[in-house]
Amino acid sequence: MDYRLSPELEELRRTVEEFAHEVVAPKIGDFYERHEFPYEIVREMGRMGLFGLPFPEEYGGMGGDYLALGVVLEELARVDSSVAITLEAGVSLGAMPVFRYGTEAQKREWLPRLCSGELLGAFGLTEPDGGSDAGATRTTARLDPSTNEWVINGTKCFITNSGTDITGLVTVTAVTGRTPEGKPQISSIIVPSGTPGFSIAAPYSKVGWNASDTRELSFSDVRVPAANLLGEEGRGYAQFLRILDEGRIAIAALATGLAQGCVDESVKYAKERHAFGKPIAANQAIQFKIADMEMKAHTARLAWRDAAVRLVTGAPFKKEAALAKLHSSTIAVDNAREATQIHGGYGFMNEYPVARMWRDSKILEIGEGTSEVQRMLIARELGLVG
Repeated sequence: MDYRLSPELEELRRTVEEFAHEVVAPKIGDFYERHEFPYEIVREMGRMGLFGLPFPEEYGGMGGDYLALGVVLEELARVDSSVAITLEAGVSLGAMPVFRYGTEAQKREWLPRLCSGELLGAFGLTEPDGGSDAGATRTTARLDPSTNEWVINGTKCFITNSGTDITGLVTVTAVTGRTPEGKPQISSIIVPSGTPGFSIAAPYSKVGWNASDTRELSFSDVRVPAANLLGEEGRGYAQFLRILDEGRIAIAALATGLAQGCVDESVKYAKERHAFGKPIAANQAIQFKIADMEMKAHTARLAWRDAAVRLVTGAPFKKEAALAKLHSSTIAVDNAREATQIHGGYGFMNEYPVARMWRDSKILEIGEGTSEVQRMLIARELGLVG
């Protein structure tokens, strides 16, 4: 496989790189410190077509693929992860389920506005008592035959993009029945924002990703039309396992961007910072630290691009997605720690990007499948059965 970017993808990469440095970088620190969602930046991302990258033009998309999305996420995360995760969740978790499993009517209704960035979509899977064990879903949905509506009750937590002023829908997983053996049948249902009984809590107080939106959601006798079922009844869990496999490639690209951003900032600082009469970049200890950081970012990039190429060419990619996600999230934390150390006391100050990167890195080992879950998936794909 050739991991070099095509001329079109390289042009896209340069465009987003310029946008990240000229538009995002000067403003995002203030949004981050105020824990405020950057609507103006998100609107500009929408105008650039970034939310529609991997979707067909007939639905308002750009006709690209997951490789293009990964390239964009990496460039954004080199500067800031809050805007990167807003895009990642809006595409991979918000719009992609509608595209993969929606009816033609559902696609026509939602995708054009999701692709333009006019609306954001969210993905309601995680629950207070069921994180990695998503099969333990307690949210329920029963079909009321008198009105032909789903009646949904339950709670979801840690849901990205779920409470912004432009959030249009949350796709919720809920138990809609039982198999003859008594196992829950989980289905996916589209719940539009503003539906009566659908409550959105205040934003979480988070360690990182402070300029992104994350909320707890509650559903109390929420009624939506039966036609809001996404895909086949009872297939929601299987559908979202596929969505999460794809999303791990996107998260791996994001983590790679954060890791590369730590290299960028460390190189810049090491050349500017003088100690004992010379720039600290002249010290071999610093050189070796940064060289190791660059090696890690490079190998993470190869890993996520390998998984992305497999996805877009129709090859099996589950193991490679897990490998990419596990490796890239691990080295993102490593590089953020080393970048902070290189910056010394300044690395502990929020005015320096590496402080933000340090705070943002840890969630990458947790969200969209913990590192432990990735190891389970890899072991399973190798034929190791517990």
